[in-house]
Amino acid sequence: MAYLNQEQLEQMGFRRLGKNVKISDKASIYNPETIEIGDNSRIDDFCIISGKIKIGAYCHITPMCLLAGGEKGISLEDFCTLAYGVKIFSQSDDYSGETMVNSLIPKQYKNEKTQKVLLKRQVIVGAGSMIMPGVTVAEGCSIGAMSLINKNTKPWGVYLGIPAIRVKERKKDLLILEKQFLEEKANDRI
Repeated sequence: MAYLNQEQLEQMGFRRLGKNVKISDKASIYNPETIEIGDNSRIDDFCIISGKIKIGAYCHITPMCLLAGGEKGISLEDFCTLAYGVKIFSQSDDYSGETMVNSLIPKQYKNEKTQKVLLKRQVIVGAGSMIMPGVTVAEGCSIGAMSLINKNTKPWGVYLGIPAIRVKERKKDLLILEKQFLEEKANDRI
């Protein structure tokens, strides 16, 4: 996997670009002026990132993910991971047939749902999962592969299914490891 160099990243014109950010040269980035990326985060091959997006520190967006932030936006807090093929939408058409759909139709003929999406700290979203507009995935949640998240979650749960339901509690041991990791990184800078 080839990554854009620092000069290429800076030329893109991101709203904010942290340190040690890696973005594949095969990723598609639209509207970089509305995108913020925190330190040590990575975006891999064949990802599409567009609209208002805020990515925290140590976030990993693996290959073939889609983040469609639109006007309302998508925020990933620190230590979030999106596995292969995750799709996150901050807007969706009305599929009822009462209005027209598709991005080529003017807004007055449509009834789009547009709401911010938020993934709190230490969230992992499994391969092929989809997150719909207006959802907050609470801190520490683990979303199983191929799940549909269309409602807010509660902290430190494991969610699976279509639509996803909470199936068990997620351990918090990783918080101890996070603290050790950050202390080690701070010591490396001294």
